[in-house]
Amino acid sequence: MGQMNRRTVRDLRRGNRSTLLRQLYFQGPVSRQELGTLTGLSSGSVSNVVGELLADGLVEEAGSVESDGGRPRTLLRVAPGSGHLIGVDVGETHVRVELFDLTLTELARWEHPLTPGGLEREPEPVVGHILTGLDAVVAKSGAEPGKVIGVGVGVPGVVEQGDEALVHGPTAGRDAVPLERLLRTGTELPLFIDNGATAQGQAEMWFGAGRGADNAVIALIGSGVGAAIVTAGMPYRGATSSAGEWGHTVVQVGGRACRCGAVGCLEAYVGAQAVLDRYGRRAGGVYGGAEGDAAAVGAGAGAGVGAGVGACLGAGEDQQAAFAAIVGAAGTEARAREVLEETAAYLGAGIADLINLFNPERIILGGWAGLLLGGRMLPRIRAATAAYALHRPYAQTEIGLAELGPDAVALGAATLPLAHFLATGRAR
Repeated sequence: MGQMNRRTVRDLRRGNRSTLLRQLYFQGPVSRQELGTLTGLSSGSVSNVVGELLADGLVEEAGSVESDGGRPRTLLRVAPGSGHLIGVDVGETHVRVELFDLTLTELARWEHPLTPGGLEREPEPVVGHILTGLDAVVAKSGAEPGKVIGVGVGVPGVVEQGDEALVHGPTAGRDAVPLERLLRTGTELPLFIDNGATAQGQAEMWFGAGRGADNAVIALIGSGVGAAIVTAGMPYRGATSSAGEWGHTVVQVGGRACRCGAVGCLEAYVGAQAVLDRYGRRAGGVYGGAEGDAAAVGAGAGAGVGAGVGACLGAGEDQQAAFAAIVGAAGTEARAREVLEETAAYLGAGIADLINLFNPERIILGGWAGLLLGGRMLPRIRAATAAYALHRPYAQTEIGLAELGPDAVALGAATLPLAHFLATGRAR
């Protein structure tokens, strides 16, 4: 019985520590008195736990404010340099590794481009790039490896959480890749692996366009299409962690082939490559892949944006330059405008499905292609959504753009070890 009581007291203290640390992180700088009001903990509990956090170096004083007739109140905050976080973005076209301080200020970055469809995108080379990137950012920043709280890795596909993290990537033809085990061969840092959209969605909820909402969907469009679904303030994962594969919901029965093997998927209409592909077909070409895109666009378009897109792809530039060229030309070039109007219509239908299914407070459109589309076509996307969604839930849903930028997956991945730190109240 005594052992049970000791365990219960320890758990209570750990819970108080986590509660105070979260308030200091998201609300700080705040005083001890304000912490008591925010958490409902007694002044004695606040004083004891704050003393521990100060002694551990996780919290520091941040000035003072005048009080009503008494001594000035000391303000407290989480100490930015008390730990480091690493976020890894395993994208379709790159591996990016970023190191942050505890307040998510970027201190170092390393990036390696990946050739679409190339051997470099196989698991073993990707693991090698991640490990190289980890060493590079630690060395560049001068961070002590022992002060790295953890490494968050955001990947495309479904991440099965269990004794070890397994990655299932149907669009890449891979199943049950033991990514965590492979990374363990080259690093002893704590690892946290999750779907990149889910990780980026958590960052938007904490620091971006999702702040203040309990129910939201962060819809991300880039080379692929995915979503992070948040219900009651928590990510919705489904029975086997595959929730959020929004890009593979069907918007056209018997429609365009999708790289996942099905037909008519949303990604096959609004994903970046799908938009480039349809633009090239408007130019009179029939093709597949980047080389075909360049040939079709260059042959059918002649001068203007078509030639520019073809030149980008033909020269091996990434999708983003070609996609941006189409978006930029939509105001003057009829074919670009037609393709984007069609894309906005499909995207609106896909967003309407999210509204009808999940009744969110907010739909947040992000990803590099999503931000480009939304920047020019947001009124059209909203109108298309209204045409397909049920009236009442649509009227109660805000549709806006993500705030953390087009390349926020690494930042989102860094929130994975941050979440563990805030939940446990300990750096390691």
